[in-house]
Amino acid sequence: MNTLESNGYTQGWAAFGEHLPRPKAILAISAHWYFGATAVTAMARPRTIHDFYGFPQELFDVEYPAPGDPDLAGEIQELVKPQWMGLDQDQWGLDHGTWSVLKHMYPDADVPVVQLSLNATQPAQYHFDLGRALAPLREKGVMVLGSGNVVHNLRRVQWDKPDDGTDWGRRFDDAVAQQLASAPGDILKVTEHPDYAMAVPTPDHFLPLLYMAGIAAEEGSGIEQLLQGHSLGSISMTSYGIGAHVELAKDPHCAAQLPRGVPPEQSNI
Repeated sequence: MNTLESNGYTQGWAAFGEHLPRPKAILAISAHWYFGATAVTAMARPRTIHDFYGFPQELFDVEYPAPGDPDLAGEIQELVKPQWMGLDQDQWGLDHGTWSVLKHMYPDADVPVVQLSLNATQPAQYHFDLGRALAPLREKGVMVLGSGNVVHNLRRVQWDKPDDGTDWGRRFDDAVAQQLASAPGDILKVTEHPDYAMAVPTPDHFLPLLYMAGIAAEEGSGIEQLLQGHSLGSISMTSYGIGAHVELAKDPHCAAQLPRGVPPEQSNI
């Protein structure tokens, strides 16, 4: 529903698009393309995928007609060798993990987008290492966008906490933030945190973060917390950036400048 709403998170995402240097293209890594292979979309016109049910028709009517970039997909395939990566020319597209964020960042859908799958057969270390291999893309003006949730446990949703989190969710979210700020190369240490199993009951929403940590480790940089918040008790809405804070801080009115989060009156999900 964030696609249709104006709240602290969506205003922050819009500020990212407005204030960060405009990318040549975007590589999106979404929690929602989670299957048994590593692939990247390679079609010229990726379709908008509505991979959900039970939501208002208005959400199904959303289209995000960003162009693809087959040449970039080929470059990514070469970049990660000897790891195998398939070129998807007709199966996937842009799912809501990608377009729900980009609809606010780049509402005109005029930046080329390719999407990378999450290989469900591979361990966490594989995804971190693949992130390291993708780091050179940033030097070419490609934005790497990881879309998931550090805390994502739908079985523990608390409808009476629309804008709040649980003690265990906050503890794990804070532990991840501290690890990313100090030593993103050691991000897998958080899998030993006592709240990890509750915060990450399935890996799909957590894995995009490992790509960001891999990139930061390869570049020798930390990851800054740009937005922080919780929703429905068991979902974290925290957003991170690599080197983004320097650009965002140039404008004192930038909504994304406030790392400790979202005004409660603006954070309805």
